[in-house]
Amino acid sequence: MWWFVTHMRETGSGLSGVIDAWYVNASTIGLTWDLTIAAIALSLWIVAEVAARRNWMALVAIPATFGIGVSCGLPLYLFMRTRPV
Repeated sequence: MWWFVTHMRETGSGLSGVIDAWYVNASTIGLTWDLTIAAIALSLWIVAEVAARRNWMALVAIPATFGIGVSCGLPLYLFMRTRPV
């Protein structure tokens, strides 16, 4: 989030400017789709495991995944998964 906020402050374009920057060239488009697919796959995995294990607190990893990133959501979920149910 730090990088997004910094970009918005520097360009003054707000969130639409950040989203436009995700589609500047082929490499950023590829990275955007790669991370989006990974976030969706992680979210589906979390929902499936939460339904089976009834560890409802682990659902917190989904907003962390989309708000901060997969690099936060996955370790957070794995940490929360180690908790005995």
